[in-house]
Amino acid sequence: MQRIEGQRVFVHQDLRDTEGWWFYWCFGVRNAAGRRLMFQFTNKDVFTARGPALSLDGGKSWQWLGRQAVQGTGFQYCVPANTDEVRFCLAMPYLEANLAEFVARHRGRREFSVREHCRTRRGRLTERLHLGQLTAEPAHRVLLTCRHHACEMMASWVLEGLMEAVLGAGEDGQWFRHHVEIAAVPFMDKDGVEEGDQGKNRRPHDHNRDYLGQPIYPSVAALKAFAPQWSQGKCRVVLDLHCPYIRGTRDENIFLVGQPDAKVNAQIERFSALLAEACTGPLPYHPKWNIPFGTGWNTEKEPRMFSRWAATLPGIALAATLEFPYATAGGKEVNVATARRFGQDLAHAIRRFLETLA
Repeated sequence: MQRIEGQRVFVHQDLRDTEGWWFYWCFGVRNAAGRRLMFQFTNKDVFTARGPALSLDGGKSWQWLGRQAVQGTGFQYCVPANTDEVRFCLAMPYLEANLAEFVARHRGRREFSVREHCRTRRGRLTERLHLGQLTAEPAHRVLLTCRHHACEMMASWVLEGLMEAVLGAGEDGQWFRHHVEIAAVPFMDKDGVEEGDQGKNRRPHDHNRDYLGQPIYPSVAALKAFAPQWSQGKCRVVLDLHCPYIRGTRDENIFLVGQPDAKVNAQIERFSALLAEACTGPLPYHPKWNIPFGTGWNTEKEPRMFSRWAATLPGIALAATLEFPYATAGGKEVNVATARRFGQDLAHAIRRFLETLA
């Protein structure tokens, strides 16, 4: 916060170790019941296609305030009477506490375990979840990662929805628990997530540019050591879940990022068709929204990014980055419920991909 002038609060996002400009922010307001406040951001427009996200219950649930609340680079809100605290955020946060709730729901099941992936620079536990077929040798292994960029929170709800499908009572869950072991790292940048960092374009480079040579981040070093040993040639699918830019035509669709390797890219195209068929929930996906290698910003050949590095693992068929929008996907609202539902569709697409793998 910079200053308060009457009913106007001047704020800006924290760019403490970010190279250039980015847009993540989150804050709370107390002791303002009944007041109409204007929150003026002083470092450009930092709002999604649906404006800010709002919580009136201490972050337990979130809703979009709407783009109509935005005025230039600020937004107005009238705090309801008898409301002790209101929280605002770029989107709908997913933190360590949210993961703990997921873990508590499934703790003790033989198809689920939580292991230490590493300790962060600040001593936090980075969890690695194993789920599916854990009591016998699986036919396939799948590796999932999220939050290489700390601010990309909506992708975490997708991952949670996918994991719920794997552990659920439906046909997909039963199939996964018989055939597949999944390893998932929900927070590759745990410190950044918990401390409110942008994460994207972190100096000297961010977590998703740390895979070429000796890593500087403990979670990346641990993953580079773990994945080849754990895979034993059976890791067929690697997906790295992200959120794209804050908004815009391309960034308001779900898309996959093409690879320079022709064989891996052919499998991305095959998976794209299966994912389009699998999307029976509220959020659409179409392969035409993908970003092929060599177009736009997708020009990096060297394996600096996780998905580029993962494409070199023995036995790999599909290694890709999936970008999931912050607020709008194919014209439909992205929120906690729809993100989780897309995660279920994504799980089904992975199942179909593995079932039809030659």
